[in-house]
Amino acid sequence: MTAQVLQGRHAFVTGSTQGVGLEIAAALHGAGAAVVLHGLRSDAAALLAAERCGGVDCPAPLICCDLADPMPEGPLQAAVAALHQDPQIDLLVCNAGTFIDQPFLDMPLEVFDRTMKLNVYSQFVLIQHFARHWVSNGVRGRILVTGSINGRLSEQTHVAYDASKGAIDAMVRSLCVSLAPLGIRINGMAPGLFRTPLTEPALQDARFRRWMELHTPNGVVPGPEVCGGTAVFLLSDAAEHIHGQMLLVDGGMSVWQQPDPPAEWMRG
Repeated sequence: MTAQVLQGRHAFVTGSTQGVGLEIAAALHGAGAAVVLHGLRSDAAALLAAERCGGVDCPAPLICCDLADPMPEGPLQAAVAALHQDPQIDLLVCNAGTFIDQPFLDMPLEVFDRTMKLNVYSQFVLIQHFARHWVSNGVRGRILVTGSINGRLSEQTHVAYDASKGAIDAMVRSLCVSLAPLGIRINGMAPGLFRTPLTEPALQDARFRRWMELHTPNGVVPGPEVCGGTAVFLLSDAAEHIHGQMLLVDGGMSVWQQPDPPAEWMRG
């Protein structure tokens, strides 16, 4: 793929001031797309993200709002503001999400509700708004949704998160059937474990990090930058005939039924 495969494209990326979302936005910018960012607040990190995805003299526009509260006003506000900043948006990346789980027997309904609002409902509202806009204006838009390996593999004390990512997996397939006839292409990307602000506290535990390395066939727990190239590919013309897929970016973790690491890894 050439460096400018998204030249002339315009993208809106939610949850893009840090972590996986920032790396996706930066990769799209590097591939030639104009990018509109989204985050909860306009802090120093967000301003640095805007410069990285635009430039010091012309930073990328930044939309600040909570996509989960209120609902559906939050995501609708974000969509309207993004299209106001750039009416030519034809790429939508629904990346914003959260993990706030507690043990199932102790979990308040509010935790489950907020998880589903941000991880699922907000994605639905955003996609519907942009799809209506694109159909009305004859735009053949492209959508990428960030799922998770947890949409297929479960963990203890992750019931809200796992349920939300399983819903995203199913929604991508279903929306493909609805949107492909309208000229809109949707796919998803399901990361495994990466070093992000959300996972860094757990990965500070050397034993946990080593355990994750031993349970991943390629033995790597990478940074979120490895998601950028995947996003560029799925939104580019090179993926034109790929519809309704959830591509796992997990170092092979999801295909290893009973991990049995090589002996030399155990000595690492």
